[in-house]
Order: sequence, then structure tokens, then C-alpha cells
Amino acid sequence: MGICRPTSPGSTPRGDCAETIHLVTGRKVYIPLGTTANKEGRVAVENAAGLDHTFEGVMGTVVTKVFRLQVARTGLTVREAEREGYDVLKVSIEGGSRAHACPAGRPLWVNYTVDRQTGRLLGAQMVGEEGVAHRIDALAAALHAQMTVEEVARLDLAYAPPFATVWDPILIAANVAIKRLRGRR
Repeated sequence: MGICRPTSPGSTPRGDCAETIHLVTGRKVYIPLGTTANKEGRVAVENAAGLDHTFEGVMGTVVTKVFRLQVARTGLTVREAEREGYDVLKVSIEGGSRAHACPAGRPLWVNYTVDRQTGRLLGAQMVGEEGVAHRIDALAAALHAQMTVEEVARLDLAYAPPFATVWDPILIAANVAIKRLRGRR
């Protein structure tokens, strides 16, 4: 599929064949996702009906399955953040998808991209056999709110042994980032 072009100078095409604003960087990006196309379509219909709505943008939140693995991302990777000029801290941890009392739990890997200057979470990537989608969605919400890793570490996340650990991997990653930002390993 080719990239759609504006029909007239100054106009912007909409949908999954158009650029939008990246909510972390504030820059225009091309991230063709069905969710973006649907949301922009809704805004277009609302505006055609006389409302004055805008589509704020995206963080590029995606999840997919590769064989048995769930793979997800939101926001910026380390490389993308460095290209944008951020002083980046990368945090990688391995956690569990469920409490140890549940033998069906699986390993879960979490990467954070953090701005060293502000402590703001810039992005996250995650891989595991289960529990990835709801966790990346929580981090997408944190990015939308422009949360720091200190704020992420204080999130009140649901816990029950069949679904999560007491210290969820996204909280563990946030606490590791806080320690590294403060100069402790």
C-alpha cells in the first residue's frame, strides 16, 4: 500500500494511510494502524456532523503474536528516542506473568526507554507467552499521561495469583529505572 497524499496544499489525509502526531515526541509520524484509522474516521464523522473534535495522535501501541510469544510495544524504542535527542536510560528486566504459586506462569521481559533528564517514561517493549497485552495497554496510558517512572512505580495494579505477581513486572521495571536514575544499581 502506498502512502496517501493530501488532495490540496495544507490538507491532511486521514486513516491508516496518513501521518499523525506522535504523542511522545509531538512530531509527525507514519504508523499505519487500524485503530488509528478508526479513531480518525470517527473524528471526521463527528466533525461532518458539526462538532469540532480533533485527533490528538498516537504512541504506536501494538501487540502481536509470534508463535507462542506475545510481543508488544508503545512509545519510543531506545534507538528512536536517541534519534529524537533524548538522553536515554534503558531498563530491561525479566519478571513473571503470574505469582509463583501458579505453576502455569511464564517469564515476561520488559524494556523501558526513560528520559534521564526528567525520569519520564518514553516507551516500553514487552515479550512473553501471556499477560503482555494488558500490561502494554497500562503503559500506553502512562505514556498518554506523560508519567515519570516514579509515577508508574506507584500505579495501583490488580493482583491475584492466576493473573499477576504482587510486584508486577511493569512496577519492577519502574523501580529499577528509579534506582538507576538515582545512581544506584
